[in-house]
Amino acid sequence: MYPFTADIGNPPPAVLTIAGSDSGGGAGIQADLKTFTALECYGTSVITALTAQNTTGVQALHHVPPSFVEQQLRSVLDDIDIAAIKTGMLANSDVVRAVARTLTSLARPLPPLVVDPVCVSTSGHTLLDSEALGTLIEELFPLSTLLTPNTAEARMILQLIKQKRKSHAGEVPPITSIVDALRAARELCALGPCAVLLKGGHMSPGGVRLADVKAAVAAEDVHAVDYDGLVLPDANMEILFYAAQDPAMHDVPLVVDVLCERGVQPEGEDEGEGKKWIFTLFVRPYLDSSSTHGTGCTLSAALTCALARGEPLVEAVKLATMYTHHGIATAFPVGNGNGNSHGPLNHMHQLLPRVLNKRVPTPRDPFPFVRMLIHSNMDMWKQYVQHEFVRQLGKGTLSRERFLHFIKQDYHYLEYYARANGLIAAKSSEYADFAAAAQTVLAIVQERKMHVSFCSQWDINIAELERTPESPACTAYGAYIMDVGLQGDAASLLIALAACLLGYGEVGLWLSREAKRPQSWVKIEGNPYRKWIESYFGGDYQDAVVAGIERLEALVIRNPPNAKTLELWKAIWDRCTRLEKGFWDMAMDLS
Repeated sequence: MYPFTADIGNPPPAVLTIAGSDSGGGAGIQADLKTFTALECYGTSVITALTAQNTTGVQALHHVPPSFVEQQLRSVLDDIDIAAIKTGMLANSDVVRAVARTLTSLARPLPPLVVDPVCVSTSGHTLLDSEALGTLIEELFPLSTLLTPNTAEARMILQLIKQKRKSHAGEVPPITSIVDALRAARELCALGPCAVLLKGGHMSPGGVRLADVKAAVAAEDVHAVDYDGLVLPDANMEILFYAAQDPAMHDVPLVVDVLCERGVQPEGEDEGEGKKWIFTLFVRPYLDSSSTHGTGCTLSAALTCALARGEPLVEAVKLATMYTHHGIATAFPVGNGNGNSHGPLNHMHQLLPRVLNKRVPTPRDPFPFVRMLIHSNMDMWKQYVQHEFVRQLGKGTLSRERFLHFIKQDYHYLEYYARANGLIAAKSSEYADFAAAAQTVLAIVQERKMHVSFCSQWDINIAELERTPESPACTAYGAYIMDVGLQGDAASLLIALAACLLGYGEVGLWLSREAKRPQSWVKIEGNPYRKWIESYFGGDYQDAVVAGIERLEALVIRNPPNAKTLELWKAIWDRCTRLEKGFWDMAMDLS
């Protein structure tokens, strides 16, 4: 998430957790401090309660006297420059008041404050009585930068507010849908916090579906949706569906967290006329796991780290939810809790010197690196694989001159592609890499024969192909690939070549899928370019694409990139997708 640095002149930010202790290590300050360390922050703590607990449950609880909570808090704040604070379990009203009183008495502005209103545990136990919850609402909510309730806690808070206002509308209904969560988050935000992140892990048993997300976006005023770890059906990632060979990828269960921020009220407008609330949905695959003990603590601690580093709120939520999600996905067994218990997360997954976590082999995200590459420049990827050249090719309306111009230039490009794969072999040290490069070169030889065959249909022989001069677009693309290969390593060159391999595979599958729709704009029968289209959605080429995807995923597992290397790889991928689009621009512009 953040690159490790040993720069003494730029020390990590100090952060503070005010929460209870979990002797079993899964939640409370133990989870917070582990998260702080994993995300490279200096962790401090104020303990509000002591528990004797393990993976089987809580055996005993001891509340820390409010005066001692206040003394701990003053000791930390008087000495250490705290960049962000989080609160967890605050035990009772007196402790809540002690914390609020101390924070409001600071001589300097309060740093970002994340309030995790711990009042209902993952297993459903009430951890904070109504009096203490009321004090939390009145005294701490107005100070908070971000409130992070789960659905049960949100309902409990709203029910208490309804009772205090002596409303006779009955009980607050359970939050069981995204629309329910949006409305609840808005009501919570009106209580004083700058923003509310309503966690959706318990919204619906087994998660929600993509159709539910789209329906909620259509029904409510949602500003943005962040899809983390998802291969979306309409995102031109058919190659990943094909590679996974798993229909479940099309409709995986999802978890949706709802962020509600206060909007800026335009000057001169009455309350409610302007954009008062800004909603962002964070969508990720649902993990069917019992390793969720301390999830709320971990998430709020990760949020605190991100805010301490100055991340904007939306980016902070994205980073924190990603960290927590991978903590659940990579969890390992701890203790002797029975099947009804909730085990801890893996807080240590981020400690490895990498910015991409080791792949978790699930049908929900089997190819995280390739998915990340495509997501990193999605707009350009779509302009490439849905190019007007491709559309006219699918319709069969592309002019003969444009197609032949493209084929002639692609013939020259294949020479660069073959040389680059030879260079990969030269820069590699594994026989498996030698074999893969050799197989690719042999496949290029076959593809070259296909180009010659196409041209012969229009009375263009190989001699004419050879003497056709390279276009500037072809030379620029080929020269860039060779430059990456000569200056960089085999990994960088592999990524440079992937844009062509994966993009043409995506074009073939996209046209094939579109052709199956009723009254489709894609015409296979009678299309003069049918052979070209079929060659790229055919089994031989798609098998090569699958091998390429697996090779890329193996690359990042074998040689995990640091932050700088990952940014370099993304830049290479972006440049090559742009050059691919430019290649088809060239084909459309015969001048």
